[in-house]
Amino acid sequence: MTTEATPRESGILDDFAGFLRFEKGHSEHTVRAYVGDVRGLVAYAGARGVAIGDLDLALLRSWLADHTRRGAARTSIARQVSSAKTFCGWATREGLFEVDPSSRLQAPKAHRTLPAVLAPEQAAAAATAVADDTDDDPIGLRDRLIVELLYASGIRVGELCGLDMDDVDTGRRVLRVIGKGNKQRTVPYGDPAGRVIDRWLRVGRPALLGPGSGNALLLGAKGGRLNQRMARTVVHRAVEAAGGPDMGPHGLRHSAATHLLEGGADLRVVQEMLGHSSLATTQIYTHVSVERLRAVHRQAHPRA
Repeated sequence: MTTEATPRESGILDDFAGFLRFEKGHSEHTVRAYVGDVRGLVAYAGARGVAIGDLDLALLRSWLADHTRRGAARTSIARQVSSAKTFCGWATREGLFEVDPSSRLQAPKAHRTLPAVLAPEQAAAAATAVADDTDDDPIGLRDRLIVELLYASGIRVGELCGLDMDDVDTGRRVLRVIGKGNKQRTVPYGDPAGRVIDRWLRVGRPALLGPGSGNALLLGAKGGRLNQRMARTVVHRAVEAAGGPDMGPHGLRHSAATHLLEGGADLRVVQEMLGHSSLATTQIYTHVSVERLRAVHRQAHPRA
């Protein structure tokens, strides 16, 4: 019994990847994750003598149970359920299955933890810890801009690295952002980030320009488009230097959303700014704000 995908199974997986990419509009990161999950499912089935067209609910549950026994996180299991259900639904429509074997497959309920957030003064300190906004060092300017823009706009790190020059309107202080599902939105940023953008465009970016720069806003040391790994490294170091908790770019996004709501922003405006398709996703930040309010109340009120 082999665990390698047969040529037929590889072809099916390629077609599934095309469906995710071109019909669903998923990012390459999501396509790789989903196809990787289904490839693992096919290997698990193959090791038990089950071909891809013979998948059933019992085997799907066995596959998930195997991951659970090996200590996979609830969030990972939930994504694998989503991958399997998306694949089986697509494959049923394509005629691979007569009946969708995943129709009764359920994901475990994930415990929703409140995200860590920086205090506003920590966010400001993280930006200045990278470089002064009058610095002429191109890498320092770029790193300062990474932190400033992520916190100012609340965009995702993939959206940040994907920004092109013509996505920035320096006059109106707004970004054109292409988010999940290739959905476009307009996101404002403030004067501190604006000053760093202006200096980056005048001094920093021209110093790093190379043949591979294209129209990318943010560049790596060798002139190519900045990659997400480097952006994450920059944020981790900046927040650590500011005395904050261990935090990556998504933590700056959490912080931006929380501070907007604490400042009185409407929940639906924050939803639009973050690019959330569901208001329920944005509502977790109201819980963060309530927890912070309770903490202040406990400290300050004589009868708390």
